Amino acid sequence: MEKQPKVHGLDKALEKTQLDEKKLERKMKKDQKAKDKEEKRLKAKQKEAAMFQAHTTLDVLKKAEKKHRGKPVEDNLEGFIDQDTPNGQKKLLAPQMAKQYTPSTVEKSWYAWWESSGYFRADYSSTKPPFVIVMPPPNVNGALHIGHALTVAIEDAMIRWRRMSGYNALWVPGVDHAGIATQVVVEKKLMHERNLTRHEIGPEKFVSEALKWKEQYGGTISNQLHRLGASLDWSRQAFTMDEQRSNAVTEAFVRDYHLVNWDCTLLTSISDIEVDHIDLKEETMLKIPGYDTPVQFGELISFAYPLEGGLGEIVVATNRIETMLGDTAIAVHPEDKRYQHLHGRYAVHPFNGRKLKVICDAEIVDPTYGTGAVKIAPAHDPNDFEVGRQNNLQFINIFTDDGKINSNGGAQFEGMPRFTARVCIVEALKAKGLYMGTKKTEMSLGVSSRTNDVVEPMIKSPQWFVSCNTMAKVGLDAVRSKKIEIIPQQYEQDWYRWLENIRDWCVSRPHWWGHRVPAWYVALEDEQEKTLGSENDRWIVAKDECAANLEAQKKYRGKKFLLNQDPNVLDTWFSSALFPLTVLGWPDDTADLRAFYPTSVLETGMDIFFLWVARMVMMGTHLTGDVPFKKVYLHPIICDTHGRKMCKSLGNVIDPLEVINGITLEGLVKRLEEGNMDHNRLLNIAKELRLKDYPHGIAECGTDALRFALISYTTQSDRINLDIKRVAGYRQWCNKLWNAVRFAMGKLGDHYCPPAAVDVSLMPPICKWILSVLNKAIGKTVTSLEAYKFSDATSAIYSWWQYQLCDVFIEAIKPYFFKEPQEFESARAASRDTLWVCLDSGLRLLHPFMPYLTEELWQRLPQPKYSCRQDSIMVSEYPSVVKEWTNYNLENEMDIVLDAVNKIRSLKPPTERNERRPAFALCRGQDIAATIQCHQSLIVSLSTISLLKILTENDEIPADCAIAVVNKDLSVYLKLQGALNAEAEHEKLRKKRDEIQKLYHALTQKMDASGYREKAPQSVQEEDMRKLTALLGQLEVIK
Repeated sequence: MEKQPKVHGLDKALEKTQLDEKKLERKMKKDQKAKDKEEKRLKAKQKEAAMFQAHTTLDVLKKAEKKHRGKPVEDNLEGFIDQDTPNGQKKLLAPQMAKQYTPSTVEKSWYAWWESSGYFRADYSSTKPPFVIVMPPPNVNGALHIGHALTVAIEDAMIRWRRMSGYNALWVPGVDHAGIATQVVVEKKLMHERNLTRHEIGPEKFVSEALKWKEQYGGTISNQLHRLGASLDWSRQAFTMDEQRSNAVTEAFVRDYHLVNWDCTLLTSISDIEVDHIDLKEETMLKIPGYDTPVQFGELISFAYPLEGGLGEIVVATNRIETMLGDTAIAVHPEDKRYQHLHGRYAVHPFNGRKLKVICDAEIVDPTYGTGAVKIAPAHDPNDFEVGRQNNLQFINIFTDDGKINSNGGAQFEGMPRFTARVCIVEALKAKGLYMGTKKTEMSLGVSSRTNDVVEPMIKSPQWFVSCNTMAKVGLDAVRSKKIEIIPQQYEQDWYRWLENIRDWCVSRPHWWGHRVPAWYVALEDEQEKTLGSENDRWIVAKDECAANLEAQKKYRGKKFLLNQDPNVLDTWFSSALFPLTVLGWPDDTADLRAFYPTSVLETGMDIFFLWVARMVMMGTHLTGDVPFKKVYLHPIICDTHGRKMCKSLGNVIDPLEVINGITLEGLVKRLEEGNMDHNRLLNIAKELRLKDYPHGIAECGTDALRFALISYTTQSDRINLDIKRVAGYRQWCNKLWNAVRFAMGKLGDHYCPPAAVDVSLMPPICKWILSVLNKAIGKTVTSLEAYKFSDATSAIYSWWQYQLCDVFIEAIKPYFFKEPQEFESARAASRDTLWVCLDSGLRLLHPFMPYLTEELWQRLPQPKYSCRQDSIMVSEYPSVVKEWTNYNLENEMDIVLDAVNKIRSLKPPTERNERRPAFALCRGQDIAATIQCHQSLIVSLSTISLLKILTENDEIPADCAIAVVNKDLSVYLKLQGALNAEAEHEKLRKKRDEIQKLYHALTQKMDASGYREKAPQSVQEEDMRKLTALLGQLEVIK
């Protein structure tokens, strides 16, 4: 009795000491965060950061040792710092794990070791089934942006998963020469640095400058791909202009005159993807390159053409009045009675006297729109072009390459810039009394994405085309027959619509960077000088000039001639369309081509669905007789937080390395200032957005968090509004995984040896449960990956790690390690084995999405003594479902238990979350009582309560308790002595009742609806009835 006060006093002293230590630890954590932030901001060296972490960790370990053993800890800082690993060798890990996860430290050295070990390489002679992805080649003209990071994250997840699942996985890297895009940036660089144009240095030197640019940014892209953890087979790396690819691009040309989009600033034709369409709702003033003042768009100008023979006049309207200088006809609807007397008659052009025939066209003319008469300028409008070809009209090009009126436009307007001429033409029409008025109109304006200039449809001659009709039919049949599967499926209709309305493909580009068109024009010595290409039959397509010369000698025997190669280059998309073939060695019959073609899946953005994907299908099928890939997966387009597509002109592009490494606000602004943004206004807007979106810059998130976040965004939506805070959240989750393994390493011990197999039947319920839900997570992940539902896969993995392993299992087994050894020896041993199995399987499950963190943590796990474990997680076996682990009954029980835990937690006042108060479980039936009884200690532990008493319906409910309904069979009560607000508790119950009644009525209406019993599947009706019964039971409990 005399010793009791001393013991009681000692307990108080210990409790006070523990509280002081908690305060100190909280303070240390706070200080630690502040120091970490300061170190990042100042970009401290990695080793200094590691040393700092080591000091902090060591302090904590010292206290733990003194508290539990009373023995000092040896001050060995080096035990927490990874040794310097020679390049290409396996990472040398520190003996002890640091207290916190640091991405830059974890990601160090692993990639070089993976690559040098040959883990990325595929073998064409392998007996494993092939799984092949050809990476969409990024443009060599710049660095990768966050959209490319999404591509890498998805494709690498697929490749790593398939590689771990026993496939001969090949992922082919490459870069695209990006003809126009690269030429633009190199031209800007020349002007900025040397004040020179490309014309001043000539084609050869310009190509040399472009190659230098390629080497610079090709290295940048390679570095970014390495940092992103892309497990690419670098031995097969390709460039669309290297020798192998260049030899393959001389196939399938068809020459014709056709209409192309012309950029008057670049002096080049451009593809449809390089045209941005601006929808104008009203009159709009726009700044156009080359014009000092803004140009007005969004207005419809009406004017009259005088009719021949004194028949009066005919009124037409246009939003491009300048093209009237190239009009060669007027179209009316054949059934429009107003104009039937004019069929075959002529109007007279007011400025040049040209006769314009009145023709009939039921497709292009809507008799109810405007005057029902349409001006036709075949050389300057896609629709007019078709009308001109069908009616054998004259094609008159009125523009020079730089967008001025040429001699065909008449002396009155010759030499004028096109939009200056627009104003002058209106004034000239007014002077002749032919101007009928102007009104605002909605229109879609095509603007070059490279220069912001308004694109001008023009006839350019000569041009080379690929005939697409026959190939398009093959592409249509491939999707309809499911030879190619498009994912998501809704884009199939877009595929059909595009290919059913396809036109021939112009593959000529009059610029210097690209594959020179392999065609030579034969100029005979004895004929008068003619324009290059003026005679269609003089062109010879050949592999080189020598072959062209031999062909010309055969064709023009005994004649002297000169060969002139077409100065144009091929469209970038032409060589890109051949990419799945050429990276595997086509046109040669290579082992790679036989083993890996067709490829397994083409993963890309939906913005190039037609201009690249469809053309690959057409070209690949045409040249090989087989489709280039079996599936097409289209990922969403990444936008900024405000929903705008990321583009350099808006200044909202994010470099993935800025997210991986972190960057200050000053760094973000500086990068904007160093970019190619042309207008000060846009630069200022971009700076303001940076200040708004990233006021503190971007914190270091690491590769794994970035990859996981991007993949988690890939729902069936077509757009991703990227929020960097979400990436930072996954960075914190990485820290949770790190600490989970760190906890496990402490509990497993230095001498722990995992078993070859585990016997589930001998395990405690909590161990059986975690293995059963792990099984479910594995099954869900694999089926999601197979269905290309990547977001579902990440959700399944995250939920298991976060809510089941960390929040429940690890917390549940802690008492086994802190209480008397003999009492929990069996449970402790089972928990160790289960914990090891969970970490080993969970890390392998997560690896395709987070390669660096999983490799580092997996390497720290103890290795089974008698097993042939692989040297790296990336070549170990992907988890599969273990039938013996599945326990649905236990899962159902645990669902009830965890619902009860959450309800009890919700009853605690916010200020008393850690207060341990008694709780009660009111069980309405023997089965639920048995379930709660079985897991009683677990509920106490997870709910942080002092005890849990089980009550039946005959027992009296203790006073001063808050109540929560778990289900119709179970309610929980928490003693809130002195803290209970009876009225507030009644109000909570009323709200709960109203909520359940709404759900009940909604479900009742659904089930009573007409046709429900006839049309709804039986399984749905049974599930609805189960829900209805459960809701009714909860209402009875509350009443």
